[in-house]
Amino acid sequence: MSKTKDRMRESNLRYRQSLGQNFIYDEELLAALTEAAGVTGDEDVLEIGPGCGSLTKHLCRAARKVLSIELDERLIPLLQAFLAEEKNWSVVQGDIMTVNLPQITAALQPPFAVVANIPYYITTPLIQRLLTMPRAVRETDDCPSAVRVRNQAGLPISRMALMVQKEVADKIMAAPGEDGWGPLAVRCQYMCEPRRLMEVPASCFTPPPKVDSTFILLPMRKEPAVQVESEEMFFRVVNAAFALRRKTLLNGLCAAFRVERAEAAGWLEAAGIDPMVRGEKLGLAEFGRLADAVTGLGYTDLK
Repeated sequence: MSKTKDRMRESNLRYRQSLGQNFIYDEELLAALTEAAGVTGDEDVLEIGPGCGSLTKHLCRAARKVLSIELDERLIPLLQAFLAEEKNWSVVQGDIMTVNLPQITAALQPPFAVVANIPYYITTPLIQRLLTMPRAVRETDDCPSAVRVRNQAGLPISRMALMVQKEVADKIMAAPGEDGWGPLAVRCQYMCEPRRLMEVPASCFTPPPKVDSTFILLPMRKEPAVQVESEEMFFRVVNAAFALRRKTLLNGLCAAFRVERAEAAGWLEAAGIDPMVRGEKLGLAEFGRLADAVTGLGYTDLK
């Protein structure tokens, strides 16, 4: 039994299913996850959901600095005791979905990596939150790393290495026309270059979840996968395309934008897209052309 598992048992703390607490104690697996995440000694790491600190210790030994955010206040003393010798580690108690991330991560050296064994019930909204905040742009004199934000949130993330439900990983990696292809896959592939790092069976966790997991890497692109006039319009078009999966793209646009069929048909014609196709068949380039057509033909209501 690992030292961290011993500490968890001796603390008499019960795992909280409501918080999605499923911890990994296998030292070889933890070392492999840290190596797969590509953490190096010259970069900082934001860790989400350290649990009892098993992965955190490995991250501390690999990174320049590690900042952990933990929701469960019961685990903070356990973490502080277990990681007392790690001088490059700090912790914030709070909810990753509501904390002020730009403020909390201000002390981290940009660009920083995000590593997380996140509760499955917040996987999709958390990824969406993190990917809505950062934007990578070309290299500039004041940011030779080539990773710099250009929106108000200001999170300079280089990449994310996340333990997610296998089904979510399948969705992120899905291609146009496949069952998993949807807004999450589009956002991830538009902003990142996703790849699978490792399959992790449920038996590797304590307590074991009901599903298997996948450790995935989401390196931020220096430029989006496609260039569009308006990212806001791009993602609005994407959401419209998948809102009515059993309907044609034309119907989806009419419903989402509240326009007549003739106007929506004009957008599709300008983009060179068959109005009878379903939105789930479109790829990033086609979504980009359609979004630019909507913008170019004078639709400006983004409420």
